[in-house]
Amino acid sequence: MSSIHVFGIRHHGPGCARSLRAALEKLKPDILLIEGPPDAQEVLPFMEQAKMKPPVALLIYAPEQPKKAVYYPFTQFSPEWQALKYAQKAEIPARFMDLPQSIQLARLEEGEDAEANEPGRPTARNKAKKALRQNSTATVVAPETDEQTLLQEDPLTLLAQAAGYTDHELWWERQIEQRQNVVDLFEGILEAMTALRADARAPKAEEAQREAYMRQTIRAAQKENYQRIAVICGAWHAPVLTNPGPAQEDTELLKGLTQIKVTTTWIPWTYSRLSSRSGYGAGMEAPGWYAHLWTAPKQLTTRWITRAAHLLREHGLDASSASVIEAVRLTESLAAMRDLTQPGLAEHNEAIMTVLCHGDMAPMQLIRDQLEVGDKLGEVPKEAPAVPLQHDVEYWQQRLRLKPSTEKTKLELDLRKDTDRARSQLLHRLQLLSIPWGKQVRVSGKAGTFHEHWQLQWKVNFAVAIIEANIWGNTVATAATSYVTASASKQTELPALTELLQRVILAELPAATDQLLAILQERAALSTDVRHLMDALPPLARVARYGDVRQTRAERILPIIDGLFERSLIGLPGACFSLDDDAALAMLKSIDNVQDSIQLLDNPQQRQVWQERLKTLAERDNIHGLIRGRCCRLLLDQQALTEAEMQRLIQLALSPAVPLTQAAAWIEGVIRGSGLLILHQDDLWRALDQWLSVLSSDNFIQLLPILRRAFASFQAPERRHMGEKIKRLHQPVQNRVSTRGQNEQVALDYAHAAHVLPVLAQLMGVKNGN
Repeated sequence: MSSIHVFGIRHHGPGCARSLRAALEKLKPDILLIEGPPDAQEVLPFMEQAKMKPPVALLIYAPEQPKKAVYYPFTQFSPEWQALKYAQKAEIPARFMDLPQSIQLARLEEGEDAEANEPGRPTARNKAKKALRQNSTATVVAPETDEQTLLQEDPLTLLAQAAGYTDHELWWERQIEQRQNVVDLFEGILEAMTALRADARAPKAEEAQREAYMRQTIRAAQKENYQRIAVICGAWHAPVLTNPGPAQEDTELLKGLTQIKVTTTWIPWTYSRLSSRSGYGAGMEAPGWYAHLWTAPKQLTTRWITRAAHLLREHGLDASSASVIEAVRLTESLAAMRDLTQPGLAEHNEAIMTVLCHGDMAPMQLIRDQLEVGDKLGEVPKEAPAVPLQHDVEYWQQRLRLKPSTEKTKLELDLRKDTDRARSQLLHRLQLLSIPWGKQVRVSGKAGTFHEHWQLQWKVNFAVAIIEANIWGNTVATAATSYVTASASKQTELPALTELLQRVILAELPAATDQLLAILQERAALSTDVRHLMDALPPLARVARYGDVRQTRAERILPIIDGLFERSLIGLPGACFSLDDDAALAMLKSIDNVQDSIQLLDNPQQRQVWQERLKTLAERDNIHGLIRGRCCRLLLDQQALTEAEMQRLIQLALSPAVPLTQAAAWIEGVIRGSGLLILHQDDLWRALDQWLSVLSSDNFIQLLPILRRAFASFQAPERRHMGEKIKRLHQPVQNRVSTRGQNEQVALDYAHAAHVLPVLAQLMGVKNGN
């Protein structure tokens, strides 16, 4: 007669895992049945390989709909992991017995993601807690939870409350994870859960089907004449698995369930994704601490405090040996005062906060993030099943010596070197596939067309992103090309297309570039939106200006730029007519985009034509004052206005016949930009001073918000210099001359500066003009 031994566990508990391992050593079962997905049975042998290093996770997904995916995380201190390791050592079969994911994933709607397996499914309470952790100012409140709901979703809370604890994590740690005497532990868990389930309402259909499938698996093992059947499951399910009973009711419950095709593999996981703050329903507050409980049961306090001290020292914070000794003593004293067999995480935190952090929350937060939670990344054997695109990504990672890491690392690339250029290609191509392994950052003092600065951070959810991207191709290059081409064919707006073209050129995808240029020419010929034409210019200008570092043929892009520029010039006056304040501000951004493009391309003919168009706009009184003022400012910055032309524009803009709001808008437009450059325009400052002086009190109060907004973008030193400028306007001429030059700079002589550029280019090792 076979005997069934049910071990109700909590997922990812070191004390529970240690107790389970001891219980299995004592029982010596001949088969293990573990709560887990039967779909993963064929990949379990990979656990035997030395290269399999937890934390890892089983990834089960539908090949035709990769977003239908579910993770089953394991770490070294997971009871299920230890049970599987015991089965390998004892050479006995181990089977997963949960309801197959081929059935559970079939229930999801198209495009809906499976958050996690049952142990990890976030409840409403978990989601609310996650929202609060992500935004400390959010007003998210955990929904009210009655006792019946708690019984179904969080039975440990009821047990903790019955024991006088308000924190079930603390209760579980002290009663289970730190327990020294494990005799009858699982019998006690079974008895407690039996009592709780006696008062709980009937399980939902999905949970009832899962438990029915588990009982069917137990019955199958009995029919195969296994004598000592060990069942490892979540503690909540334990009472209904001790005696499977007749099979008829369970058979009816499982009849006719829809299934889909699924594929299973192993992927690396991290401690941060095991934490409850990530939204993982079966997560722990401190997986790093639990790992320490597993690996260092002896000298627990000394080793933990020492690790905290080392972490603080690595970040330049003081943590002396004397402070470590004092923190250890305080931790042990707190445990003794609270009548604990050994200190818990709370006692360690209080001692570290007091002695090592001196009451400062900043270093304490560092310890919580990097020590309590941690970000250890597991490893999976290369032989584990993977899609072709995953193999290609791993090939390039190895070839380019870019090891994925969950820690944020900096990478500086010199595109003149083959290896660095290939690294840049890979990172840009992965970005196109929505796999943002790298993020480009700007570094002050380090600029150049052949330099790129990246911040790298690998995330475990990239595994699913790679599977999704595999539908576009089996290599990174082909997948990125196919994806870009498909996206471009659906895109109708020119700015988005030109931005995409810039990203494609950075990724160095020649085939995608050719197709994108053809699509761009077609869309540009049909587009009638002037702002779209203008906004499309900057990305193309950047490609034409800097693309030669990647050997991009700029001559293919320049004709498109010329066409967009000419059509923008033609349509601009009409597009600026009769605009309200919001529309004028939007048009201002488009005008700035054209100006940026002109500056980048440095084409004298285009610059001259553009300046003539700006003069036309600046003189038209039927155009919004903000636009006229900005056109005037752009001309001033380029030294394209004579003193007489400047005086004329000022008189037109600030004439008594001009409405006050339009005059104020003109002022706002003309002072936008560099405060230092505008300081040299004495005639402008005199006109502004005179205009403000004759305003009535009511008009001044009415215009004050506009004027304050106009000057708000300047830094405090710039505003101080402007005040001094106005003060000097009222001084005698001789005094003004004596103070000239203290806060002002001589206007830049572009013709003289141009003679220096070839020498600088030769020194920097680049072509002149690059």
